[in-house]
Amino acid sequence: VQLVESGGGLVQAGGSLRLSCAASGRTFSNYVMGWSRQAPGKERLFVATITWRGGSTTYADSVKGRFTISRDNAKNTVYLQMNSLKPDDTAVYYCAASEYGSSLYYWGQGTLVTVSS
Repeated sequence: VQLVESGGGLVQAGGSLRLSCAASGRTFSNYVMGWSRQAPGKERLFVATITWRGGSTTYADSVKGRFTISRDNAKNTVYLQMNSLKPDDTAVYYCAASEYGSSLYYWGQGTLVTVSS
């Protein structure tokens, strides 16, 4: 499994960014995809997940109403639309994939998002 993130960068508070995660290496119909983030000195936490087959989503309370996760089956790509960004959203964002029932996660290399105040 290969996951390649893109779309990070520097944005002012209140702005928007869209992250992309291009997935390859197998068929992902039985996978759950997710975005997690890790700020300096803090643990990595999931912010959003989506099931590849049905598109069911979950969100961390900290991003609910501001972030939207989606997927494009034809492009094998997962997106994270981030609106109303806050300085607290500054982190390295990682794409992750896990097959249903598995405790094994595949991770991308991460993309840095910096939100200035």
